[in-house]
This record gives sequence, C-alpha cells and structure tokens, in this order.
Amino acid sequence: MRNLPPLTAIRAFESAARHGNFTRAAEELNMTQAAVSYQIRILEERIGVALFHRVKRRVELTDIGQRIAPRVTRAFDSLDDIFAMARADNDGVLTISCSHSFSFEWLAPRIGKFQLEHPDIAVRLDSTDQIADFASSDIDVAIRTSTGPWPDHASHFLMRTPIAPMASPDFVTRHPEVKSASDVLALPRLSPNDIWWNHWAVAQGVSPPAEKHGGIRLDSQIMDANAAIAGHGVAALNPALWQGEMARGALVRIHPGIAFEPRDYWLVYPDHKRRVPKIVAFRKWILAEFANEAKQDPEAFYRPA
Repeated sequence: MRNLPPLTAIRAFESAARHGNFTRAAEELNMTQAAVSYQIRILEERIGVALFHRVKRRVELTDIGQRIAPRVTRAFDSLDDIFAMARADNDGVLTISCSHSFSFEWLAPRIGKFQLEHPDIAVRLDSTDQIADFASSDIDVAIRTSTGPWPDHASHFLMRTPIAPMASPDFVTRHPEVKSASDVLALPRLSPNDIWWNHWAVAQGVSPPAEKHGGIRLDSQIMDANAAIAGHGVAALNPALWQGEMARGALVRIHPGIAFEPRDYWLVYPDHKRRVPKIVAFRKWILAEFANEAKQDPEAFYRPA
C-alpha cells in the first residue's frame, strides 16, 4: 500500500510552490489562503520536514521544497495527460481559440477539410482576441501571435505577420497612380494611427506618418478590410489572410512593398497534452496546410525570420 499524504495537501503544496504565493494558490484551487496554509502544514507534519520558510508576509521554498516541487508538478502533469487521453475517447470536440481575423479569413474556409479527414472529431472555434487560459477553460489548442515560442507550452511556428497596403480596384481607379511609399501614405488611410502603418513606412525607408486626428478608425483587421472593399480607403492588412478577397478581385495590393509585424503566428497547447489524439490530428493537419503554403512563398511569409 502506498503511504501518500492527503492529495488535497499535495495539490496545495504544488500550486503554492509553482506560484510562489499562497494567495494565488488559493485563487487557483478555489480555497481560502488560510485553507492552503493549513493543508501545507498537514503535509509538513505528515512528512516531518518544513517545505516553506515563512518570512513576514512572504513564503520561500526550503531546500527540500525546491527539490521536490518540480517532481510533484511533473507528476500532476502526467496525471493530467493520462486523464486527458482517457477523456479523448469520449470527448470528440476539439476547441480552437484564435483571433477573429485568423478564424474568419484563414481557418473557417479550410476547416471543412479537417472535418472530412476526421469525421469523428467535432470542431468548435472560439474566435477571440483574448489570450486563451488553458488552465481554466476547455480550450484544447490556440493559434496566437507572439515574438517567440510560448514558455511551458508546445509551440509550432505557422507563419510570419506580413503587412501590405490594400484597397478595392474601384478606389484605385479613383485616385492618382501610386508610384512610391509616400504616395500610399498620402492617400485616405483606414485606421491611420494603427502601428502597422508605422511598421510599413519604416520598412519602405520613409518616415512614419504623423498622427492624424481625422479619418476612419476601426477596431479590427476585419473591419478595416471590409471598409477597404467598400472603397472607403487604403487598409494595412495581412495579405496571407486575405487571399480569397484578392483572388476574387475585391482587394488589390496597391504597392509591392511589404513589412513584417514583430509577432509571428504559432500553434500552441499545453506541453503535457501533446499526445492527446485530437490534438495530434489537428497539429498534423494544420502544419501540413502551412507546409503547402510554403511551397510557393516568394515573399517569405511562411519562413521564420
């Protein structure tokens, strides 16, 4: 028979050690701070050694606490992985979190192919610009932009974030011919104070545009694109996401210059869930989709910087 301390006490210790704070552990475990402290005291009495130094209003792991805390965390991760795999047999829903623009313009038109390949997996898209919290939600995987791999998560590079000025063909015919980057910046621009305009201008070797007090200001790339399609101005857009509109002739790039936003697109999920079957299936599918895009990539959208 295993001589394990109470699981509640072990959970309290693992959370407090990971956060370095009893209050944050209490919030995570939906307990009071006093209850966390009590559970840790039970654990210390059970094993006969102190796990934390209590210094005024701070707590610090003792030497033995530092030695066992990573192992306890790995043990909980392993348990989570085991039960996640068990749930996968009955949980046929894959929940994907991604930004509105990526969801509507890239993923939604393609996700049907994934469903055809995996008819046993239902897909739910959680379109939000908020960062997914895997610990407190049912999100399985997320597609997010970041300056590098996400710590403590499995991270797979998908593509860079290119920026190009785009407008409707009708808008182009109604305005003077664009010959230079300065000509672009002189046109009516949508969301003229968006930082993307600065990125694009600097990449073309011209001064960033001065802040404007007028003009149309919109809250998302989708709104900017729709306004550009309607002929209301030039939008700074990610051309990798608007391929369909360009193919239909609804949007055109009005200048060949390109810039890259510092953040890239990544597929992200908790590292200890990398073997969950539905995550494995989605990972293989989306990486293959981006690999196909990279086969014809003259502007290096799909190659890391």
